[in-house]
Amino acid sequence: MPPLPAADPVRVRPATPSDYAAIAQLTVAAYEADGQIEPDDPYAHVLADVAGRAGAGDVLVAVEGEEVVGSVLFVEAGSSYAESAGPGEAEFRMLAVSPKLQRRGAGERLVLACLERARERGSRRVVISARDFVQAPLRLYERLGFVRVPERDWEPVPGVKLVVLRHDLTCPSVEAVDP
Repeated sequence: MPPLPAADPVRVRPATPSDYAAIAQLTVAAYEADGQIEPDDPYAHVLADVAGRAGAGDVLVAVEGEEVVGSVLFVEAGSSYAESAGPGEAEFRMLAVSPKLQRRGAGERLVLACLERARERGSRRVVISARDFVQAPLRLYERLGFVRVPERDWEPVPGVKLVVLRHDLTCPSVEAVDP
């Protein structure tokens, strides 16, 4: 008899306040590692303010064992953290995976959990704004069924170009694990 497949070591769960320090550290590190911010960028303070964003939506974490390896903020249209979501849409922001633990499925699991949350709450679409040069996340979003919506691209500050992608939730369900 063949061996049973190993259980997926990455699971997604809601963040707790005891996770906030780890989330702040890994989010800033991930944004620095892929060139989205410089070490002295004022946006690092926004990325590190996990308690602030927790009041605006659902902070989810990806964990391996007890270690927090990734995080994302899920928000619905109208949230103070919603940048691109309009009526009938949900959005996720600040998706980050520890730079030393990337490409192990944590980012994908977090996106799938956001899609499932949006379905459960009756959203028709999920949108994401991403830096125009971050190729790995853009490939992940495309693979998961997101499409570019170039007419919604924008610049929060001069020189920071964000592309908007959308996932239509009327498509067949994506299986999320441990949302």
